[in-house]
Amino acid sequence: MQVLWFSVGAGILSMGLGGLISALLFKRSSEKIICWLLSFAAGIMTSVVCFGLMPEAVELAGMTGAVLGLILGVLVIMLLNSVVDKITDVKGDKLSIHNTPEELYHQTSVLMNPKKMLRSGIIMLVAIGLHNIPEGIAIGAGGSHNFQLGVMIAIMIALHNIPEGMAIAAPLLAGGIGRAKVILLTLICGLTTVFGALFGVLIGNISDFAVSLSLSAAGGAMLYVVFGEIIPQTVVMTKSRMAPLITLFGIILGLLMTAL
Repeated sequence: MQVLWFSVGAGILSMGLGGLISALLFKRSSEKIICWLLSFAAGIMTSVVCFGLMPEAVELAGMTGAVLGLILGVLVIMLLNSVVDKITDVKGDKLSIHNTPEELYHQTSVLMNPKKMLRSGIIMLVAIGLHNIPEGIAIGAGGSHNFQLGVMIAIMIALHNIPEGMAIAAPLLAGGIGRAKVILLTLICGLTTVFGALFGVLIGNISDFAVSLSLSAAGGAMLYVVFGEIIPQTVVMTKSRMAPLITLFGIILGLLMTAL
């Protein structure tokens, strides 16, 4: 159960730290810098999956079980995204700001409206809270099988969650919510990581196949978020090739960390 404390640090504390950074730098922080931090975090997460989770999953249950889990993780996160879209869709108004590159290029009209920024922040809060669950499962299941693996995953997820906390806090602050409340909300958002870790520990005590399925499913969920959401949005929002270069740097650094 020691691994649960690492999930607290990876989820609650790191998300709260991101919220605190945004609160301290509000009106001076740059959306481009947040995008670059998310790009770096995407690279770290890719390394976690490719060099940490998947090799362990293959070793425990073979390639077939690992691939099935990977596909399951992608399908689950797609379903969660669909649920978030339906919950936050008010009166038929599409709340997903990043539907098209054109909408992203004209996001200044959104940033000027506090009500829309508040709604955007709430959407991100719900979506990232749901996305944190499979990350917690990876920590719990990985730690129940190999404590060092769980710790490594927790550290990398913590690096990933700091810029996500910043990304949640920025629109909430712009929407008029006080700094203390914003920090509290980011802390609460990270709590879902702990719930996921607890579920992962319970699954990890069933069998090696259950651990493998948990690790690969969490990996599939993370890869979908990285390649389906973070990278496309950061590239369009920064309008430069710096974002994918920073992602590659994150992948290299993550590889070095997994080799330690």
